[in-house]
Amino acid sequence: MIKALLFDFDGLLMDTESPEVQIWQEIFAEHGAQFPMDIWLRDVVGATLANFDVAAHLAAVTGQTLDLPAIHERVRTSRLERQSRLPAMPGVTQTLASAHALGLRMVVVSSSPHWWVDGYLRQLQITGFFEFAICREDAPRLKPSPDLYLEAMRRLQLPAAECLAFEDSPNGVLAARRAGLRVVGVPNPVTTHAGRLDADLILSSLEELPLEEILGHLTH
Repeated sequence: MIKALLFDFDGLLMDTESPEVQIWQEIFAEHGAQFPMDIWLRDVVGATLANFDVAAHLAAVTGQTLDLPAIHERVRTSRLERQSRLPAMPGVTQTLASAHALGLRMVVVSSSPHWWVDGYLRQLQITGFFEFAICREDAPRLKPSPDLYLEAMRRLQLPAAECLAFEDSPNGVLAARRAGLRVVGVPNPVTTHAGRLDADLILSSLEELPLEEILGHLTH
């Protein structure tokens, strides 16, 4: 019996991934280069930016001497401005309300830092649905390692069999699977480029099925 739902944040509850990709695509186009979506999906989405310096990659492929800190700052400020206007992803509010009505426990499990996740949960006005958030400060390794999910289950005091993860990216799905969890995959406009997710159930969005039907698919 599923007692808790564990939600990724970026790209699942809020589409923070599309604005960043769009900005990088604009910058690469300005320099006559193509944004490396394949590397981005492999090393960044659902993991950590430390795996891939996009500005350095741009300098390498163009052979140009670029002001890398200035480029990163441009991306940061543009992304924050665009994200300040973003709503929750389709179906998120309804899914959380249904989970609350069913008496399910809910937590966020994200490779992003607390200031990021906690701040945007407040922006979306959904903080009250979650018991807590597990973020990059709370475990030694980030996704695709299972540590964040294992820490969430430790705090919930529940086994993997009683939890269900919701993820949008290959790295996130892999992290959840390594923790022994069943996973609902909900790819967003960026992660759809990564191919089919290795999830137990795949939805085009959280609007596709009511939560009761999602649970029914995974408990029979």
